[in-house]
Amino acid sequence: MKFRPLHDRVLVKRLESEEKTAGGIIIPDTAKEKPMQGEVVAVGPGGRGEDGKLVPLDVKAGDRILFGKWSGTEVKIDGQELLIMKESDILGVLA
Repeated sequence: MKFRPLHDRVLVKRLESEEKTAGGIIIPDTAKEKPMQGEVVAVGPGGRGEDGKLVPLDVKAGDRILFGKWSGTEVKIDGQELLIMKESDILGVLA
């Protein structure tokens, strides 16, 4: 199935969190927090400015991003867990 976000929405795949701490302690699944990093899978065409013109998004597919802990809506597409969020929920792009 193909999915294309609308307006200023972005489709994001969460990046896996670390299995161990820096000291070597293994973190069980029940104690893990959901990662706040992800990879942009698809982006919408952009939002409309006050003048009615299309304003393109600053992120593109393939960008690694950082987002808020409670950002986005979880969806399942083709058996894959993804997030749909507005561009304003994205805190920044990782270089």
